[in-house]
Amino acid sequence: MFRFHALLRRCLVLGLLWALATVACAAADTESVDINTADAFELAARLNGVGMTRAEAIIHHRQTHGPFVHPDDLVRVKGIGPRTLDKNRQRIRIGPPADAAQP
Repeated sequence: MFRFHALLRRCLVLGLLWALATVACAAADTESVDINTADAFELAARLNGVGMTRAEAIIHHRQTHGPFVHPDDLVRVKGIGPRTLDKNRQRIRIGPPADAAQP
């Protein structure tokens, strides 16, 4: 009987850890990024399908052509196509987050 309780306790602990990890990953995946102010590391970390090379291309485009006006402008960056844009549409923002406190 003791073994059963120990096994049950382990399963519950592992289940809780798995649930917490899932919630943490989901929260990290939904964090938005301002494509006009983020550095290459932040862009690469928060955008799916965007590594350091593409992130640096986003920065270069921003420095050369000025700030992005709309998230759809990202398709003008070499290596960023409609699929990459669609995968990240919920993560991309222009300006401060909507839930940021207004002074």
